[in-house]
Amino acid sequence: MTALELKDVGLTYATRRGEIDALAQVNLRVEEGEFVALLGPSGCGKSTVLKLAAGLISATRGEVQLASRAVNGPGRAAGVVFQKPNLLPWKSVLNNVLLPARTLGLPKADARRRALALLDLVGLADFGDDYPFELSGGMQQRVGIARMLLHDPALLLMDEPFAALDALSREALTLELQRIWSEQRKSVLFITHSIQEAVFLADRVLVMSPRPGTIVEELSIPLPRPRTLDTLADAEFMALCQHLRRFFTHA
Repeated sequence: MTALELKDVGLTYATRRGEIDALAQVNLRVEEGEFVALLGPSGCGKSTVLKLAAGLISATRGEVQLASRAVNGPGRAAGVVFQKPNLLPWKSVLNNVLLPARTLGLPKADARRRALALLDLVGLADFGDDYPFELSGGMQQRVGIARMLLHDPALLLMDEPFAALDALSREALTLELQRIWSEQRKSVLFITHSIQEAVFLADRVLVMSPRPGTIVEELSIPLPRPRTLDTLADAEFMALCQHLRRFFTHA
C-alpha cells in the first residue's frame, strides 16, 4: 500500500507583489514501511510538501493522498516533527508526550502506558518527571519524536528535525532514529538539506529543484542496514553522496 502520494501537485501563493509559484507538478510516493528523504536547497519547497502531506495547507493543483484517501486537513494518519520540538516548559517530559492525548480523545490510562513505553523507546525512561529546560537539545528532540508517535500514526513527517543540533548530537540522533524506525517500521518522509543524512537514513532520496520546486531526481539507496558510523567512510556511500552533490554544484 502507498502511504503517501502527491500527484501533479502545484502550489501558488498570492502576495502583495503578485502570485508566486512555490511548487510545480510535484509527484512523489512513500510506500508502506519505506523511509524516503526529500533533499533540496533552501526555499525549494521541501517544508511546503510536508505541510501539504500533514493537511496544514492545501494544494492549488493536483492531489495529495494518505493511504489512497484525499487529504482535506490535519488527521490522525500522520505524525509531524518540526525543526524545534516546541515543548511546553511548565509541563514535565511525560506530560509533554501526552499532549496529543486530550485533543485526539485517547483513553488516559492507555495513553499514559504508551507514553511511558515511548520514552523507553527513545532512551528517556528515567526522565519522565524532568522538565524541558533540564534536557539537552537532542533529548528535547527525542521527546518530540515520542510525542509524535503517541497516537501510533502510520506516516511520520519529519521537517529537518536535527537541523538545530550540534554535529555530535545530530550524529547520535541520526543513529537513534534509524533504530526507532527499524523497530517501528513506520512510513517516513524526512525533509533535510544534508546529503549525508539523506543517504544514511533513506531507502530512497528525492531531490527537489529550486523554486518552483519539483522532483528532479530519484535515487535508491542500496546500502545494507543497519548502517553504522563506518558506513560514512564506505566507498559506495561516498559515491551516492557525490552523485547527489552534483545537483547542488553550480559553475
